[in-house]
Amino acid sequence: MKLPIVIFCLTIFSFFSSRAQEGKSNMNFYQFKAKSLQGKEISMREYAGKVVLIVNTASKCGFTPQYEGLEKLYKQYRDKGLVILGFPCNQFANQEPGNAEEISKFCSLKYGVNFPMFMKIDVNGEKADPIYKYLKAELPGTLGNDIKWNFTKFLLDRKGKPIKRYGSIVKPEDIVKDIEKLLSEK
Repeated sequence: MKLPIVIFCLTIFSFFSSRAQEGKSNMNFYQFKAKSLQGKEISMREYAGKVVLIVNTASKCGFTPQYEGLEKLYKQYRDKGLVILGFPCNQFANQEPGNAEEISKFCSLKYGVNFPMFMKIDVNGEKADPIYKYLKAELPGTLGNDIKWNFTKFLLDRKGKPIKRYGSIVKPEDIVKDIEKLLSEK
């Protein structure tokens, strides 16, 4: 009686494992597009060959000062192949209420942000941006895949493969070693 149960469990596990892998293998970061804060459609293919750090941002959050650390990382490593992509999101306690122009002014005037910033998106739920659906499927979070708060970060290698996910409390300077490791890989 125990053998059929074991076979059944292994079959079910195998089925769901293969389904999860199917979804991952069919998707690629470079297939996505997003609109910049200026309204220009940008293909993620523009970032092929670069190490990419993707961050959901907000202007009125306790983590907003991370913009300063992100910009510092960008300035320090952009010539070596790092790009940071900021995606404003208003899903967490209404902490990004501004429109594209307000977000752009805030980022440039308050923190001198020069890395690419995109239009405000949802990162969770039915209306979640496809980029975030992909990232969450590739790098599930703790206690579920949803983004828990602003300034969650995803690090992708030069081939566009998501490598690591960082929670909001992880400061930009805390991921320098991971960035340097990926930048050293050709």
